Amino acid sequence: MKFQIRKLSILAAAIGTMLALSVDAQTITVTSWGGAYGKSQQEVMHKPFTAKTGTKVLSEDYNGGLAEIRAQVQTGNVKWDVVDVELAEALRGCDEGLFEKIDASKLPKGDDGTDAKADFLPGMVNACAVASISYANVVAYDKAKMGANAPAKLEDYYDLKKFPGKRGMKKEPNVNLEQALMADGVAPADVYKVLSTPAGVERAFKKLDTIKSQIVWWSTGAQPVQLLASGEVAMTTVYHGRIYDADMKDGKNFAVVWDGQITVPDLFVVVKGSKNTKAAMDFVTFATGTKPLAEQTKYIPYAPARKSSLALVEDKTKPWLPGSAHAGRGFQTDAGWWSDHADELNQKFAAWLSK
Repeated sequence: MKFQIRKLSILAAAIGTMLALSVDAQTITVTSWGGAYGKSQQEVMHKPFTAKTGTKVLSEDYNGGLAEIRAQVQTGNVKWDVVDVELAEALRGCDEGLFEKIDASKLPKGDDGTDAKADFLPGMVNACAVASISYANVVAYDKAKMGANAPAKLEDYYDLKKFPGKRGMKKEPNVNLEQALMADGVAPADVYKVLSTPAGVERAFKKLDTIKSQIVWWSTGAQPVQLLASGEVAMTTVYHGRIYDADMKDGKNFAVVWDGQITVPDLFVVVKGSKNTKAAMDFVTFATGTKPLAEQTKYIPYAPARKSSLALVEDKTKPWLPGSAHAGRGFQTDAGWWSDHADELNQKFAAWLSK
């Protein structure tokens, strides 16, 4: 009888513990870009974080920008805890008070012992955000459809005579205006200086005018790959990791023109007013550690924001990482410049589209 009572006591204690855990268990929502990139985050960040902490991670997708985040904060109805944003939005959202402040001193050292401050690449940690990766905006084409006369430089994207056919392009001014100026002969180091003048903005739009009638607009990362696969476009601007994913996993025969690449860092932010701030901060700290960022390159070849992670990238993946290793022109977007000029150029871009 005593044995049975003891068993029942143990069972009751176990049930009580399970109930306590179920009550204490948290769920956070992490919003990102979906597709192959979102999948990589789920595998190397979301699942291991849940296994380590017990906190569940719900994944949501969006197409970028601050509009939805701003609406949630202003109404007090915050549904997203952590959001993956581009650097310009990280800076602007921080200035607007949309994000919680980040205590950089709490970020862990790299797995090689390097302090986080030295381990993260320059500019990859700011007052409200911690970077995870950088990706490249590039031009891509289908080798099978292009034949031997393949494009090799950014100017070829704008050459409708030599390379006839439609052009895929993301429906926004950033990246497009910079690439238009480079294709028009502006040196990478001078792009933002030129774009800071009314004449420079007009010059960029005039270059876009030369292919405007042939542009097929896209808004999500999956669309340019679909446009290439269907033959609807001869060339498209695209996130370079989408081409890697299509070639490696879907058996496509797409090629990247690295000349004219513009790299953009992605960062994690915690939305102001999140009801799960502590768990959200813990997620950001975990997700931007050495191992998750290195492991992510096995799914999609975006460059890790930590030096200690870069050191662990497999040799077969390194040729796909964006950056100076590729021949041709390229630079990292000036996020501060876009943070200051986004409203003006979004309006000009919308007006240009309507003409």
